[in-house]
Amino acid sequence: MKAFILCCCLGLALGAGMAMGQEPAKKAEKTEPPKAAPAAKEVAVFKTTMGEMVFEFWPDVAPKTVENFLTLSKKGFYDGTAFHRIIKGFMIQGGDPNTKDPNKTALYGQGDPGYKIKAEFNDRPHVRGVISMARSRDPDSAGSQFFICHGRAASLDHQYTGFGKLIKGDDVLEKIATSPTTGPNAMGEMSTPASRIAIESIKIVPADSIK
Repeated sequence: MKAFILCCCLGLALGAGMAMGQEPAKKAEKTEPPKAAPAAKEVAVFKTTMGEMVFEFWPDVAPKTVENFLTLSKKGFYDGTAFHRIIKGFMIQGGDPNTKDPNKTALYGQGDPGYKIKAEFNDRPHVRGVISMARSRDPDSAGSQFFICHGRAASLDHQYTGFGKLIKGDDVLEKIATSPTTGPNAMGEMSTPASRIAIESIKIVPADSIK
């Protein structure tokens, strides 16, 4: 009787083992961390004394340049500056902090934020509406000054860092670029605006807020 009970117990144990062996092994479930939401696309709204212009950016070809411009704009660095160089059919130039002071006209075109950034030359052509970084002869000498193309400037391709383009306000670009100029300046150009054309502010806003 004891043997039977032992055999039964063994049989039950063996049966349970077989039953357990028949269950498919469960695979460990992989849990992936939630993906971060993509950063909202931002644009720059230039409020000038001649109207507003809106620019989109090209972080895919000039990420550090775009980052620098966004940082300076959000700090209010450009607020109160002015376009100090205008060449009809070519470009309008601004972004010099010296232009905040009307008594520093002799220094216009020489200002920067106190540092330089590396060039990010790319394949985007310099066509009307493109915003690009101004610099000296040194490719890595850009800081805060920029120019906006009024016409095609093929000679600047792969020589200057284009980092965005005008998406709204082409009429304002036209008004600024065709404004009267005087000179000659230190470079022998008749490119000094006859009247101050101020950049009252540059605001960085979500792209979907622009109508």
